[in-house]
Amino acid sequence: MLAKEGGNKLQKGGARKRRHPAEDGGRQEWKKKRGEEEKGGSTAQAVGGRKRLDGLSVGYFRRVGERLSEGFEEDEEREMFVENVLAEVKEQVGEVLAELGGESGSGFREVACDRCGGHVVESALRQMSRWDEFSQKDPSKASEEEEEEEEEEDSPGMLETQVLSISQVVRDNSSEFIRHVHGSHVVRTLLHVLGGCLGPPRSDARPGAKEHRVAPQLTDFEIPTSFWYELKSLTDTLMENINLSVTEGAASAVFQTMLTVCHRKRPKLCRQLLKRTTEYLTSRSSAPGVSPLLVFLKDQSSSRLIETIIQLSHKSLLRDLYKNHLKGSLVDLALHPIANFPIQRLTAASAKHKLFLRLFDELVQGMEGVLAAGHMGVIVQLAESCAESGEKQDEMMRCLLNSFHCAEPGSRHVCCLPLFMSLLTYEVYYQSDATEGSTQKEVPLTSICYHGSRLVQALAKFKERSHLLSSLRTLSPADLLTMASDPSGSHVLQALITTSSDKGRGKILKRLEGQYVQMACSKLGSRVLEAVWNSASVSQRQSIAQELVPSESKLRSDQFARHVWAKFALSHFVHRRAHWQEIQTGESKKRKLFSDLLE
Repeated sequence: MLAKEGGNKLQKGGARKRRHPAEDGGRQEWKKKRGEEEKGGSTAQAVGGRKRLDGLSVGYFRRVGERLSEGFEEDEEREMFVENVLAEVKEQVGEVLAELGGESGSGFREVACDRCGGHVVESALRQMSRWDEFSQKDPSKASEEEEEEEEEEDSPGMLETQVLSISQVVRDNSSEFIRHVHGSHVVRTLLHVLGGCLGPPRSDARPGAKEHRVAPQLTDFEIPTSFWYELKSLTDTLMENINLSVTEGAASAVFQTMLTVCHRKRPKLCRQLLKRTTEYLTSRSSAPGVSPLLVFLKDQSSSRLIETIIQLSHKSLLRDLYKNHLKGSLVDLALHPIANFPIQRLTAASAKHKLFLRLFDELVQGMEGVLAAGHMGVIVQLAESCAESGEKQDEMMRCLLNSFHCAEPGSRHVCCLPLFMSLLTYEVYYQSDATEGSTQKEVPLTSICYHGSRLVQALAKFKERSHLLSSLRTLSPADLLTMASDPSGSHVLQALITTSSDKGRGKILKRLEGQYVQMACSKLGSRVLEAVWNSASVSQRQSIAQELVPSESKLRSDQFARHVWAKFALSHFVHRRAHWQEIQTGESKKRKLFSDLLE
């Protein structure tokens, strides 16, 4: 464990260093002596009815406190330290919480709102999800350990009691907790525990890493019956402070967590909460003739809450939001630096409903303005919803061609792919004047942006992809190599090649001839080559192999290409060609069989 006087450093990636048993700050000796004292009945002292930790335990936790006071180089190390301390003393988590909270539980208020104490309480709460593992009996254990096991079996009940005590303190001081920067995180973890689902701990986040707007994966676990009723009580108390969700960022995050947990574990309760929250947001006073929702959509805190509401709403609520509050304002909202994000969520949520057709007809009118504003997320989501719904795909492609100025004359259609990937209009990309007509000079592919890649990947799912494939086939081999080696472009090339027919794929691979060795020696290009190989026919694989084999020494010595050499079984291709051909033919038949079954 990391709790030692010298202060063990965490290895990068969260692994703990190996150490001699004597280097654990006295923990092994503490556990041994504590076990002997437990047999003698002196594990804890009762003072005034309150349970006290024994002297050795107090000493151990004092050393933990000293290590915490020394500080850590990174917040992630501190959080992992706390996680490991609680993991080592898991049989005492209930006792630790009892000590922190005091007889009445009032101590939780101060600890939970502390910068470090909040992490301690969160980590302790998270132990509830694994408590069934901790309390299981091991029949192989010796009989002298049975007494210790029986004591551990009582611990889940103590932890349940302490969790309920924390929830009571939160309900008594709800407005203070949900507004507090540290206390709000404790409330969010408490909601997850009471609901019976947990996401990854906050310590898993990498410092300085870009935040992705993707919901974390939740893991379900069994909860006591008392938690079922306590979650309802806690949500009722939180709804009394719904006004804070539109003014305080921390409170808004708490309400988002509440809705997300209830949507997963308590759907009926979630519907009630969504209805009450929406009624509050739409009932506030605003300018005559203007929905208050339009004001909240442009606010940093409340817009995040509205995003969650939209993502979790059922069809009738989505239809009501659009018809009574958002109709006629979508383009203006899509142009707003904050409100465009809820519009993206609305576009995604409506993809499977007829409501999407009305949203599309309204948004498409301002497509060029949205592009000029740089809110590419709106355009990408619109294309992805078209692909998912199977509707408005032709109209979406026409609007994009017009917006990038490559619709007329028709000869410009073959230029659409580099324009989409770079998010530049025809005149800007080719540095030409509109009066020059259809002539364009050769421009090397240099700029491929993230949103441009996302846009083309969405368009690649359309039923009609002729414009993209025709444009791809006009690119030079050097441009194709640039795409394959680019972090964003590689996904585009992979999507277009793997979704093409055998005939269309063959035309693209013909353009790639002479580039396979360089692709194999590239970190990203090698991945594209592997994806192409998996979707290629036997004859196409043979052509690729024939080009790679002469460069055997280079490929086998390269850190990326050596994996390509092994996965393509090129040694077999060189020395046992007939056997290689037989294996590839068998794999091709299996792939076709499974493809037919899936269709």
